[in-house]
Amino acid sequence: MSAVGWTPSEREQERARARRSIRRRGVLLATAATVVVLGLLVVGIVASPGWDRFRETFLSWPHAKEAFPDIAKGFWLNVKMFLVAEPLILLLGGAVAIVRSTVSPLLTPVRVLAVLYTDFFRGVPTILVVFLFAFGIPALRLQGVPNDLAVLGTAALVLSYGAYVAEVIRAGIESVHPSQVASAEALGLSRAQAMRFVVLPQGVRRVTPPLMNDFVSLQKDTALVGAVGVFESLFAAQDYGNYTFNYTPYLVTAAFFVALTIPLARFTDWMGRRMMERERGSR
Repeated sequence: MSAVGWTPSEREQERARARRSIRRRGVLLATAATVVVLGLLVVGIVASPGWDRFRETFLSWPHAKEAFPDIAKGFWLNVKMFLVAEPLILLLGGAVAIVRSTVSPLLTPVRVLAVLYTDFFRGVPTILVVFLFAFGIPALRLQGVPNDLAVLGTAALVLSYGAYVAEVIRAGIESVHPSQVASAEALGLSRAQAMRFVVLPQGVRRVTPPLMNDFVSLQKDTALVGAVGVFESLFAAQDYGNYTFNYTPYLVTAAFFVALTIPLARFTDWMGRRMMERERGSR
């Protein structure tokens, strides 16, 4: 019988109907459970003794409208810092990872520096790095080095996150089997060419989901530069709250970050599932 004229048997159709019924029942149960839990949570919050005070302090629509323009302007600075820092972090992390993966004795001093760099910047809290750059570098009075706090804060984020990304990329490089390098060298490629054309493409593809997670965290951590006086979104909300003693702008700022980070997180999940399907051969 040809594939064009094939029709599922009655037994197969019955199984398909049973699977659809199970899926529908699962969706209904999940929806009902979610509605009940969220409903109880909302009722518990609204019925709390301090709800009226909380609503006045954190859910004031007039204060939200008044603070919105400054927060939106500050958030655009957060986005610009993220867009500048992300490619620089990839370049720095990739370079450090490649250096740490070399085996040449002549490159031992460079490998030692790479190890010291990753150990130091992974060990120091990111906000402390931001403080050190914002206050330490201007104190040195170096010629040609900008003193703009936004620039210095972005540089601090690049160096801090570069150490984490370097280790992620190095893990991807080391996950590639040595036979890949041996095969590339057997085809006449040099060690550097094998790294560039064979190892790096495979290694980076394998660690793309964790790299995306790092960049989701980076977008949130751009708010750390507000601690040194950069007028980004969190600093704008804090400045408004200090003046009016109303903290609704904090929730407005949180909404800005959530609106950006949730799509990034879902994209990361999609990439992870896609890579898993490829590894399993289902795609």
